[in-house]
Amino acid sequence: MKEPSEPPASYAAAGVSVEEGERAVALMRAAVAAAQRPETRGQFGGFAGIFDASALTRYRHPLLATSTDGVGTKVAVARALGVHDTIGMALVAMVVDDLVVCGAEPWFMTDYIAVGRVIPEQIAAIVSGIARGCQQAGCALLGGETAEHPGLMAPDEYDLAGAGTAVVEADRLLGPDRVRAGDVVVAMASSGLHANGYSLARLVLLDSGGPGLDGYLDDLGRTVGEELLEPTRIYARDCLEVAERVEVHAFSHVTGGGLAANLARVLPANLAADLDRGTWSPLPIFDVIGGLGGIEQAELERTFNMGIGMLAVLPAGQADAAIEMLADRGVAAWACGQVRERLGQEQGDAPAKGGDGGAVNLVGRYRTGD
Repeated sequence: MKEPSEPPASYAAAGVSVEEGERAVALMRAAVAAAQRPETRGQFGGFAGIFDASALTRYRHPLLATSTDGVGTKVAVARALGVHDTIGMALVAMVVDDLVVCGAEPWFMTDYIAVGRVIPEQIAAIVSGIARGCQQAGCALLGGETAEHPGLMAPDEYDLAGAGTAVVEADRLLGPDRVRAGDVVVAMASSGLHANGYSLARLVLLDSGGPGLDGYLDDLGRTVGEELLEPTRIYARDCLEVAERVEVHAFSHVTGGGLAANLARVLPANLAADLDRGTWSPLPIFDVIGGLGGIEQAELERTFNMGIGMLAVLPAGQADAAIEMLADRGVAAWACGQVRERLGQEQGDAPAKGGDGGAVNLVGRYRTGD
């Protein structure tokens, strides 16, 4: 039993501040309100996010798609720099760009933020990034949760995850069944590392006598920290626009596992694709990591996107129109490869991520001098 002189136990004494949580909600209110769609119902702060499902009546045979993800150890960089207003954009990208791969339009997202201690301004900054990402993707930030875990997480620790829901017409579902030999693979430029490979990047740049977050590198034209927190490009609206106006057979979101493993998963087992390295020059950050860490090219390609964040697979006659359309939307794009029949037991550079698929080979040498 407590001595009479000891303060009584309370939630706050245990490390959880309900008041700070409410202040965080107040600070994020405007950002969340800006990231909505006409179908959103209910009030901000309710127990559940509500979305008007009568929108499904616009479809002949609607299919729901769902995805969930986080941002990995990129969070460690945001925490170390005290910059929290872009990490949420990476979260949105990881979720909605997985959804759009099947041709689905993202409708809404929810988020979950776990913290050691609620710092309202920090939480509001994280959510503002999520909200901006949702606006870019055209989906609603429908709800979320901030959970304070004193004793389980350090006071300055946090992690975040999100889940999204999207809709696609059944006869417009994209994927391996549509892909044919002779299709062209169109690459869409990444903005940098996005949110993959940060454990290796941190090992080379921060933990092994590397330049550190404040180190300025001429090859990058900025500090390492600025490069690592470059906002992740969100392709959802761009992909949907292309799929609406030209024939697309498949998209591939280039995340963990690199180009070969992610493209292979959207190819049927009887087909292969050859990606010509000579059609692009990797962004400087990949050369920096490879050079400082003495990392073999194959390992870089298994870990990073190498400058391509999304791939489209489409008929050869549609490639030029798609590339022009993407350029008009501010996305650098180019034809980087072609689909062909798979040769016997051809394995490719990496097995298809997550299961069965085709084979993908990166051929030639990267272009230099860009």
